[in-house]
Amino acid sequence: MASIRLENIVKRYGAFTGVQNMSLDIADEEFLVLLGPSGCGKTTTMRMIAGLEMPTEGNIIIGGEVVNDIDARDRDVAMVFQGYALYPNMTVYENIRFPLRMRRVPASDQDRMVRTAADMVELGAFLDRKPGALSGGQRQRAALARAVVRQPQVFLMDEPLSNLDAKLRQSMRVQIKHMQRQLRITTVYVTHDQIEAMTLADRIVIMNKGAIQQVGTPDQIYTDPANTFVAGFIGGPPMNLIEGTATGGRFTAPGVNAPCPANLSGRITLGIRPEDCTVGGGQVQGLVYGVEPTGDVTYLSVLAGTKQVEVKAARDFRSDIDVPITIGFDPARLYFFGADGQRIRGGA
Repeated sequence: MASIRLENIVKRYGAFTGVQNMSLDIADEEFLVLLGPSGCGKTTTMRMIAGLEMPTEGNIIIGGEVVNDIDARDRDVAMVFQGYALYPNMTVYENIRFPLRMRRVPASDQDRMVRTAADMVELGAFLDRKPGALSGGQRQRAALARAVVRQPQVFLMDEPLSNLDAKLRQSMRVQIKHMQRQLRITTVYVTHDQIEAMTLADRIVIMNKGAIQQVGTPDQIYTDPANTFVAGFIGGPPMNLIEGTATGGRFTAPGVNAPCPANLSGRITLGIRPEDCTVGGGQVQGLVYGVEPTGDVTYLSVLAGTKQVEVKAARDFRSDIDVPITIGFDPARLYFFGADGQRIRGGA
């Protein structure tokens, strides 16, 4: 299909910079997710790839060709939006067939292509219905089929599951990933949902304030965060980030006393993921602030000074509120960050 390269992309809106000097290589057939909070520049980046926005500076290269001056309709990309964007007066069949008619695909091929795309998203039995007679999940699958039927070089998906409930989002994630693996089409997917990013992506690009914070596989992003923004954005609950002081091989903060590399000193931030904390142990002394049983795990919040420390406790853990408690850290899984928020590696 096609690789994508972004070379020093900048997007300005007057004095505001929406995307800052972004360079990125997306491999052929890769499933890449742009992840970040609202306003971080991820959708703007996708719209520039699509040709719906023009970069202020830099080049966008698809399949080895600079496409800055090529219209969106000629870039051979298919987009799936947060809104289903289906024609309400057309049946599912007609909606899926519409891009084939626009591209003047021979009529003899259209029926086969429509039915193949519909079967891929399990809508073969609903082709005669109009969008108003479909559930939200079925409408989103119809939108996916309409994108699939074109067999484009690139799929661009902008928050396609955000309108669905939790159960539908889970089933649609599985369907999207399976479909992408079948079609082997380069896919760029925009979301603010880190669960979607972790479950779908070959690689994740985490963005904030128009800039890339880290690029890596889901495992790399989770286990090796580059800075406090990434560490605090990924994970459910996210990593505990505790500001304190390092001296003489100890890290201290109100209610917290933990080991740290002996050569660290001054103000730093300690990071520890909730699943690497245990009830009992002594690194944290505080009060039970909240207990949330979920069936397979109990989420425990402990107030140490003014800082809440989140713990994934055993499924049967229970406690009253405001009861004194101690929490332990796995010393092999502590992270340390400097005053600038960047990861301190190697204890230096």
